[in-house]
Amino acid sequence: MASTPHRPFRPALLHALVPLLLTALLLCLAPGCGKDEAPAAGGPGGPGGGKDPQARDQQPIPVMVAPAIRGPIASYFNATATLEARKEAEVLARATGVVGELFCEEGDEVAAGQPLLTIVNDEYRLRLKQAEAATANLRARFQRLEAMLAEELATAEEFEAARSDLARAEADEGLARLDLGYTTVRAPFTGRVTRRLVDVGQNMAVGTPLVVMADFKPLLARIHVPSREFKELRRDQKVDLVLDSDGEVLEGVITLVSPIIDPESGTIKLTVEIPEYPPDTRPGDFAQVRIVTELRPDALLVPRTALVTDKGESLVYLTVEADGGEGSPVAERRVVTVGFTDDEHAEITAGLQAGELVVVRGQRSLKHGAPVKVLGEESPGGDS
Repeated sequence: MASTPHRPFRPALLHALVPLLLTALLLCLAPGCGKDEAPAAGGPGGPGGGKDPQARDQQPIPVMVAPAIRGPIASYFNATATLEARKEAEVLARATGVVGELFCEEGDEVAAGQPLLTIVNDEYRLRLKQAEAATANLRARFQRLEAMLAEELATAEEFEAARSDLARAEADEGLARLDLGYTTVRAPFTGRVTRRLVDVGQNMAVGTPLVVMADFKPLLARIHVPSREFKELRRDQKVDLVLDSDGEVLEGVITLVSPIIDPESGTIKLTVEIPEYPPDTRPGDFAQVRIVTELRPDALLVPRTALVTDKGESLVYLTVEADGGEGSPVAERRVVTVGFTDDEHAEITAGLQAGELVVVRGQRSLKHGAPVKVLGEESPGGDS
């Protein structure tokens, strides 16, 4: 079998190939090698104006919007207060004796002057009869001396002594009648009996507590407000209260404002009167109190749900037309300054104009420049 003839290595051919290989390598490393020649439509310098180049291919995100409006908003001071009776009194015995009869029980409504109980009063009746007899005797003597003085049959000194004795007897009779009246214990004001402290047959001395009464109409709440919060507070101002026991919302009014600041706490005492409340509301119940401390009647407001917080900044998303006015509207990220807030609204003091549409639903998944699909517009109050 014939062998293949051996070809000798030629250095001249290698020297000719090296320049060609280096040229091809430099061309591959040059900028733009292996990339598209035309820039993306949404890239820098394109119609997108610097927005995400993928935005034109992204599906629009469904959102709901609401307009920024002008309206009132206020700042509030919140506190907890205990409801109190307007008046409360411990009725004490003013006569010594034994409880004879009870006319009231705990929880009873009583009118001013209505009998609550009686004290056995036989002794007091006898004392009154003695006083009445003494007065009648001295009055007859005084009348005789008055007639005798007119006829100069008695001296002026005798007449004046008789006048003095009669006055003293009339005073004693008045005291005896007053003591007898104390044996019937009466309600000092219209209200409710909260405690009965004695029983029939119990012996009492003057000053013994008998019953405790309270006037529940109206109820009161006393609140201590820091002096720095005291801007717009005034008498006759309305106050909102929420009962802890059942969540019932009540309306009160400020009736008293302390003229001094407590030097220890730096607070001012307010007395709130609650004229109307459910029948089962009682003194001692706790209530959450909210008082307006400052009112801004013409603030720029957005629904509170429109606010988003990002890295310590407050912002909202608006819906604006896409560049060129074609295609779906897009989201615009707008940093704003927030003032007062309440349960429904937030005040915007900078960064927004009245009438601009802010996203109130769906904003959590938005980015600046993302296409959106507006499903509807919520009312300024938040109802869709």
